[in-house]
Amino acid sequence: MEPVLETAMKQFHRAADQVGLSDQHRELLTSFKTIYRTQFPVEMDDETFRIFEGYRVLHNNARGPTKGGIRYSPHVSMDEVKALAMWMTWKCAVVNVPFGGAKGGVTVDPATLSHNERQNLTRRFTAEIIPIIGPDQDIPAPDMGTGPETMAWMMDTYSMMKGYTIPGVVTGKPVAVGGSEGRFEATGRGLTYVLEEHLSMDGGLQGRTVAVQGFGNVGGVTAKLLRQGGATVQYISDVDTALYHPAGLDTVTAWAHVQQGGSLKTWLEQPGVEADVVDGADVLSADVDVLVPAAVESVLTEYNADKVRARLVLEGANGPTTAEADEILNDRGITVIPDILANAGGVTVSYFEWVQARQYMQWSEEQVNAELRRLMVNAYRTVVSRCPIGSHGDCTQREAAQWVGIERVVEAIEHRGIYP
Repeated sequence: MEPVLETAMKQFHRAADQVGLSDQHRELLTSFKTIYRTQFPVEMDDETFRIFEGYRVLHNNARGPTKGGIRYSPHVSMDEVKALAMWMTWKCAVVNVPFGGAKGGVTVDPATLSHNERQNLTRRFTAEIIPIIGPDQDIPAPDMGTGPETMAWMMDTYSMMKGYTIPGVVTGKPVAVGGSEGRFEATGRGLTYVLEEHLSMDGGLQGRTVAVQGFGNVGGVTAKLLRQGGATVQYISDVDTALYHPAGLDTVTAWAHVQQGGSLKTWLEQPGVEADVVDGADVLSADVDVLVPAAVESVLTEYNADKVRARLVLEGANGPTTAEADEILNDRGITVIPDILANAGGVTVSYFEWVQARQYMQWSEEQVNAELRRLMVNAYRTVVSRCPIGSHGDCTQREAAQWVGIERVVEAIEHRGIYP
């Protein structure tokens, strides 16, 4: 079992022990409804073909159709996809949207493919998983290495196979083909809303120092919004470059530069940019108020958790903290707002997009953001009501979020019963 799946299972079993979950429900919730693995050829630009391996895992659909991203990464594996699918189940339940959890991916470095090759791969992978996806069955979304364009290709491929346009089969699409206003920034905006609510009784966001690890869609948007909200973002990093400035980095222009195809390294070369290059590990150990790990899973481990100096960890990535690191952080009095709560803004606005697609309606960005704030704040308050802030040693926010997620899924299972 890979560390990421081991972490997901440890988190579940710890919470299951605490809520007294029955052995039958425990067995059901650690099993997976559908595990789909496929190997498929893709035609390359030189007219040769390569074989790729892809996965789609549906964890649990007691609360509704399954929902989860598609990632393109060299590190995609079955265990990773299973862990992410399980986390999606709890995440959807915590924010109380009527979905279950799923995840998928292809083992590939998308940077090595041309635009045409990425399209060929996406369309072929979509054709492979058509038997298990659908607007009432399983609804993919963007993730690491994929984006709105990928979702447009998936929607078009599925629609062509069915013979008519079905915008609700995926979310995270461009607005022009049935996407939702506000979806692109939804995960980062949700993180910001949760942090604002968390700090609302303790002076708010203004002037808080922040370190953000990862500068993709989640980290980049979060760093931009936190700066605009009055925080001082002192550290940012991507896969190649980590930057620091004590007075705060201009993350608004940095994110705009990255969106135009640049990187933090090339942004640093722009006129007027003030920042020092630091080691990537310095971001995780930064002496700041808030640490936002927003890159990949398992970056906070038993080997570096004792070096974390932030008093609050806001999880932007899925599974950035191992079970061992969780214990260390809790023992040190560091609050962790867990991924299944903190980064649920993406799936929440995906739900809004799905609703709009089913009704052939278009919400305004203001409406989307207002509803996102409402659901994120409600979810945060529900979790905190189970484990009040300052309860170190008695419970953690992760445990409380897991309790909420597990209990809501079990409630749905019990109401529906088991089909004979």
